[in-house]
Amino acid sequence: MDPIRRNILATGAAATAIAAASGVFAQPAAPTAAGISFYQKGNVRIRYQEVGTGFPLFAIPGGGLNSRMGGWPNAVINVMEHFKNDFRVITMDQRNATGGESTGPVPVDDPWGAFADDQLGLMDHLGIRQFLFFGNCIGGSFALKLMERAPDRIVAGVLSQPIGERPEKPGVMYDSGLTWAKELRERRPDVSMETIEKYLHNLYRVRPDFVYSVSRDFVRNCQTPMLVLPDDTAAHAYQTAVDVASLAPKADVSVYPWKDPPELKARTINRVRTFLKAHQPSTAAR
Repeated sequence: MDPIRRNILATGAAATAIAAASGVFAQPAAPTAAGISFYQKGNVRIRYQEVGTGFPLFAIPGGGLNSRMGGWPNAVINVMEHFKNDFRVITMDQRNATGGESTGPVPVDDPWGAFADDQLGLMDHLGIRQFLFFGNCIGGSFALKLMERAPDRIVAGVLSQPIGERPEKPGVMYDSGLTWAKELRERRPDVSMETIEKYLHNLYRVRPDFVYSVSRDFVRNCQTPMLVLPDDTAAHAYQTAVDVASLAPKADVSVYPWKDPPELKARTINRVRTFLKAHQPSTAAR
């Protein structure tokens, strides 16, 4: 086991022991290497990371239900690297992601709401009221759910390669969830397949259209500024990205494609930076 992982596990175990002894939830251990820490709320334990200083930028990595901060180095835009000199960048492992270290129950009744609770809970723990948001892949659906849940807290959001239902190939996200389910049950055999199937159903089949987490009517009335970076893959439906940009009254959209050549990608990253800085509150307003 490498030293960083050993230290993370050791500090996590210590925090749990203190909580059990005192009858209250322990404060998270001091940050470990590379700004990694944990926070706990009830039976949910979240691993997160911070880099840089300045106005908070909350960045959620892609990967579907395996959204975890270790995925940033392989992302098209590595937010942790590109924006660490501009903002206080915060990221996290999503609850129960394979390869991550955030854990908690499988919230069958309101899965999108549970993700929002985890994310807003982390911001509360850090004492952050307002923040910018960058969501990659499933992070686009998280972004819109947060805008619905806490519109006064998200100053502006970037939806990069957002997921969406593709009518000609339905069920892509549900099917990817079955792969996640197999991995989860190897770690958590106590979670039944029946529970997981209900969870996936409520994530992706209750609203089998658009971005899953919110309705078109909500986006049509959403006043949060957003920048959409479309993609066109099985899970990242191009039409969904265009629909979000078309419906949201304060949305803008990048050219497509924008990932290649490198010069175009670099301009897109600069556009994201400019967009975020333009919506960053002034010092007086904070």
